[in-house]
Amino acid sequence: MAADETSHAGSAPATSDSTHKTNNGNRGRGGFNGARRGGGRGGNRGNDKQKRKHTGFGSGKGDVPDKRERIQNDRNAKRRKVITEENDGNSYMSIAFTPEEIAAEERRPKRKVAVLIGYAGTGYHGIQINHKEKTIEGDIFAAFVAAGAISKANADDPKKSSLVRCARTDKGVHAAGNVLSLKLIVEDEDIVDKINQNLPEQIRVWGIQRTSNGFSCYQACDSRWYEYLMPSYSLLPPQPHSFLGKKIAESTREKGMQDEYMGRLDDVTTFWEEVEKNDIQPILEKLDADVREEVLRKLHDTADQTLADDGLPTKPDAEVGAQDVPMEDVACKSDAKGEAKAEKELTPVELALRELKAAYVAAKRRYRVTAPRIERLQQALNLYLGTRNYHNYTVMKSANDPSAKRHIKSFEVNPTPIQIGDTQWLSLKVHGQSFMMHQIRKMVAMAVMVVRCGAPLDIITESYGPRRISIPKAPGLGLMLERPMFTEYNKKAAGLEKEAIDFAKYEEKITAFKDDHIYRRMFEVEEKENSFHLFFNQIDNFRTDYFLWVTAGGVGASHERSDRAERVPKALEAELGDEADGVVEIGT
Repeated sequence: MAADETSHAGSAPATSDSTHKTNNGNRGRGGFNGARRGGGRGGNRGNDKQKRKHTGFGSGKGDVPDKRERIQNDRNAKRRKVITEENDGNSYMSIAFTPEEIAAEERRPKRKVAVLIGYAGTGYHGIQINHKEKTIEGDIFAAFVAAGAISKANADDPKKSSLVRCARTDKGVHAAGNVLSLKLIVEDEDIVDKINQNLPEQIRVWGIQRTSNGFSCYQACDSRWYEYLMPSYSLLPPQPHSFLGKKIAESTREKGMQDEYMGRLDDVTTFWEEVEKNDIQPILEKLDADVREEVLRKLHDTADQTLADDGLPTKPDAEVGAQDVPMEDVACKSDAKGEAKAEKELTPVELALRELKAAYVAAKRRYRVTAPRIERLQQALNLYLGTRNYHNYTVMKSANDPSAKRHIKSFEVNPTPIQIGDTQWLSLKVHGQSFMMHQIRKMVAMAVMVVRCGAPLDIITESYGPRRISIPKAPGLGLMLERPMFTEYNKKAAGLEKEAIDFAKYEEKITAFKDDHIYRRMFEVEEKENSFHLFFNQIDNFRTDYFLWVTAGGVGASHERSDRAERVPKALEAELGDEADGVVEIGT
């Protein structure tokens, strides 16, 4: 479309008749042009053919909408159905105005632009706008409308503005830099400030740049940088009494590989032994004998849970999850009216379990990673470099699907950990051409699982083969889109007298934003919710053969799913990512 295309804010929405006439008129002009180029007879035949579409049997029903109008009508019908029938009349992506409000609005030109944004994803259901959930794009779209960057006539459907995102991010995932491309009204010099005034502090627009009319940030992006932050205690081995810990020990004995596995864990082999001696045993010793016996039974029950046929734990939540209930839940809860009510008094067994849970978490947080373990992690990450088949690292992809092949340019862990409070953090940065849904989180989880369990690194190489294995996806809390790259587009932009898409000019603001809104949220959420502890505790403690590829039995010891539609245990759906319904995305 032309660069000076204007929004239809100056009049009420066109009726089917007016739209039909306008479209016919456009085609008529095209017909006359065609007649001049190729002879009048050809042009007349085209016009006659168009007329015949609207005559004959059934013509009494009125004008037949053209293809574009039919598509728009279908889209509007589907949108109304979702809003009215499925979401109680509410929508996060459709802002309604009256015909009078639309008619009264000044008609202003809109331009194709790239919008450079950053956001902390906490509390949002990912970036992609939809009717039902609070999303990053939903809030940004509303801010565009409020700032006058999108007309009231186009506020009911983002597709009218040709909204495209460079990289899609999952629920809770952050982005220091991401890009949207669409048509906006950008005449006001302070349009960026106006938009930001209508956004929460955790979402920022860094800048808006004019682009060529055919620009799509999705298509023009060459590659993407992501950062993943995780506590260094993620590299600790499973507790010996956990299900996975027991399976690793059993398999190494059976295969005669104890020395090989223990050699790869040489700097953490005594960690849990020392924790049991110095932190856990003193708590147990002060308990009455009958309380101690019950506490130990419940701890072992937690470690030995079997998944039932429906995928749920065989023990009720009160029995299974006692040691992993957050400490803040002890206080009080609210009733249906929002009034505080006292929590039931905890039994001596429950109090002891909470104290033990806190001791285990505190011991993990005190762990300080060694250089050999960081080097071991780097060796695992190196196996991702180049073009690989990542069908096991996403959903709904077979080994022979060409789109499962992705190219990784670099994947490095910073050898210098970051100390935040009691917890030490590691930063991993990956640079790739494109990514599939969950791919980065599964790549991180695979590398960490191999390192923390002392498994051979060639399991990662085997994961590129045809066998289907289940890889968990690491918590979304730690993932951040650093920025997308537009190297080739920027080369062409110079010749078109367009500005390059470059986040460097906003580096100071972006750095401050990451510190105040992204990193801080990551650290606070982990401190409060123990996200990484709970993730690995879940993986280690359920009795399932899904993750036994880390044992000495290798991939042959793990469950091989017959197809992607196979039902997985509900207790593992979140870890495996199967709740994603197979939607493929560029951002993880």
